[in-house]
Amino acid sequence: MANTIKHRGIVENISGSHLSVRIIQTSACSSCSVKGHCSSADSKEKLIDIVDPLASSYQVGEPVIVVGETSMGVMAVFLAFVVPFIILILSLFIFMAVLDDELYASIISLGLLIPYYYILWLNKTRLKQKFSFKIKPIK
Repeated sequence: MANTIKHRGIVENISGSHLSVRIIQTSACSSCSVKGHCSSADSKEKLIDIVDPLASSYQVGEPVIVVGETSMGVMAVFLAFVVPFIILILSLFIFMAVLDDELYASIISLGLLIPYYYILWLNKTRLKQKFSFKIKPIK
């Protein structure tokens, strides 16, 4: 149980085996009693797409719990921030040594991120399968 993330949500749309669930993502301090007087408290509504073969058993407007694994969050951060940072830093050092020009080295290093994010975009269906959420009814 410790390696799962749970959010309460409401079913917004059902289409075949696909459900759209609206969740309210809150910051750690948004449930604080003085959040109205603090500028750091924030919350965002997000729409999550979930594939569930039992989607027809849910109804629009029904409250549910969306469950995801924390390993999905770690992998998402790794793919979105850590790998590009490593590509950027390594390529910057390499191109600085080869070109001996900071401007061109930095432009080429930033340009290397374009194919990386393009490759991620090409693999979005595979990533959607890896980053999938499950849904549970509230009893």
